[in-house]
Amino acid sequence: MEPSRITDIFFDLDHTLWDFEKNSALAFAEILAKHDIAVDLNEFLSHYVPLNLAYWEKYRNEEISQEELRYRRLKDTFDLVHYEIDDATIGLLSDEYIHYLPQYNHLFDGTLEILDYLGSKYRLHIITNGFHEIQNSKMTNSKILHYFKTVTNSEMAGVKKPNPKIFEHALKLASAKKENSIMIGDCIDADVRGAMGFGLQAILFNEKPCGETDIRQINRLTDLKNYL
Repeated sequence: MEPSRITDIFFDLDHTLWDFEKNSALAFAEILAKHDIAVDLNEFLSHYVPLNLAYWEKYRNEEISQEELRYRRLKDTFDLVHYEIDDATIGLLSDEYIHYLPQYNHLFDGTLEILDYLGSKYRLHIITNGFHEIQNSKMTNSKILHYFKTVTNSEMAGVKKPNPKIFEHALKLASAKKENSIMIGDCIDADVRGAMGFGLQAILFNEKPCGETDIRQINRLTDLKNYL
């Protein structure tokens, strides 16, 4: 990588800058208590976290709809903790979860430091498979929206990462060139391989070392200073 050739950096949001798991746990703690749903939060989350990731993969692959994603990740979790709940209540909890989630604003360690550092040298952007209103609320409430020149989401692009069309849309919106751009995200398939398949450089962010040897990766956001 030649940092002098890079002009534009594209970040994923959830699990990369915005600490989804921590904020999600806080949102669930609030809504489960609000509705007197007597389940153990840690047990609930131990099932919800992998289910959510699995259903998001299905959603990325166009196998389920947004509505199915939001319903099934909760329904399956309640089934696994053996808690009887009706569909109307699941619908209510799903809506409230979406409402409360962006109100928490924990970021990964080093997020502000690295955005300050990179923002003085490059143009920064977001590419997210998340939903427009929710993602903008997350960035606004965590006070990072101002760092980014453009925000591309799957709703505006009409496709989701790793589809090359979302990267094409993002570059066009940013008036950026492929050879001068790089993607940084936590998902090997959606962010890294998706970007590389489109012809972009990419770096994987994962707090736990990944066994993949053919991609650049960092375990702390501030390690980006070693590349950019």
